Amino acid sequence: MPATPPASAPAAAHAPATGTAAPPSAAPPSAAPGGAAPARPRSAVVFGVIALVLIGLNLRAGITGASALLHDLQAVLGYGALVAAIIPSIPTLCFALAGAATSWLTGKLGVEKAILLSLALLAGGLLLRGIPATGMLVAGSVVGMSGLAVCNVAMPSFIREHFASRTSLMTAVYTVTMTTGGTLTSVLVVPLAQALGSPSAAVGAVGIAAVAAFLGFLPVALHAHRHAAPAMALRVSPWPLLRTRKGQLLTAIFALQALLAYALLSWFPYMLTTMGLGATDSGLMSGLMQLVSVPAGMVLIALGARPGMLRPAFYLVSTTMMAGIAALLVLPVGLAIIPAVLLGFGLGIFPLVMVMISRSGTSTAETTALSTLAQSSGYLLATVGPFGMGLLHSATGGWTLPLVLLLVLALVQIVVSHLITRPAMAGKASGTASRRTAAGRK
Repeated sequence: MPATPPASAPAAAHAPATGTAAPPSAAPPSAAPGGAAPARPRSAVVFGVIALVLIGLNLRAGITGASALLHDLQAVLGYGALVAAIIPSIPTLCFALAGAATSWLTGKLGVEKAILLSLALLAGGLLLRGIPATGMLVAGSVVGMSGLAVCNVAMPSFIREHFASRTSLMTAVYTVTMTTGGTLTSVLVVPLAQALGSPSAAVGAVGIAAVAAFLGFLPVALHAHRHAAPAMALRVSPWPLLRTRKGQLLTAIFALQALLAYALLSWFPYMLTTMGLGATDSGLMSGLMQLVSVPAGMVLIALGARPGMLRPAFYLVSTTMMAGIAALLVLPVGLAIIPAVLLGFGLGIFPLVMVMISRSGTSTAETTALSTLAQSSGYLLATVGPFGMGLLHSATGGWTLPLVLLLVLALVQIVVSHLITRPAMAGKASGTASRRTAAGRK
């Protein structure tokens, strides 16, 4: 995995400047002299940015909206400890299983149509969760998170294809809006549930924002359909990439940050509530944690873009995550603001990883394959986080053992960060992976 800083020019040079109309790896119907793709209409660029923002606002809202109300949902719906452990695990499990099909789906439909389909599933699933029944909560979560999975995996390719010369900037916009949506939902969903008199109604109401994202992305998908190039899209199989060092390290770093992030996003407010903090204050602390991750991600991208600073950026974010988990272990719940801030900064690793994925590969198809590999395999491993946290808490009656294990994983993340940012890795051409996966191209 080349440890190229997020804003490095060489990595960007590999990104094809395809038009909005082109399928994932197809060449545009015509090209300007010198091989440059024809400029897209200004309206297409504007709609693309609007769609990016609307999608970003939804990519954590569906998760944090439920996690802030897990205690109330269990009390009202009456499900047991096993279901309580399964529900927070649904997102990462769906990200692994449904996300694995994204490379195939984008090869069949194109990136834009695949994202539109994923937004329809996301909106439908989140609205379904509004029905006050355990079965609807589980079914809606599965449908909605499956849509979210496809969208998660396809977004790096969408950014590469539509914003090839601005991948760092647009990845920052995408991740900032994603965190903003999750933060606002964490803060507002508990008061909303109180106002509506139902936690189910509150988690269902989150689906309205997903409907807006679907409608906002519709013009982008229609433009892509109308101007689609006749050539068949090239597809790269993601699984042979797992035999490459780049694929292995990308998957490892993604799995570790996802396990830590979703274990915390799923259980942090519930954890604080069981420690004695009120439900509203727990939701506020969860919102603060995610709010801090917004500027943290921007700072880390800016730091990582400086020559020789990518490794220190990974060190900084990983050690801060360790400090946050340790603070949660030893400090009284009345000082929850301290671990909330530290953990929030630790969550800022996500934009760094997403920029690395967006800039990987020699084509949109290979970027999609790497994104599919890292996210589907990574999320499958990350499912252990929220599920294991719930089971260990039920078995031990406390949070000490789960938090100690998270602390160990944060240490492992530092080791992987060291490996993925080795200078030797930065010198490897991404064409190596292309040659090894040539047999997987269809």
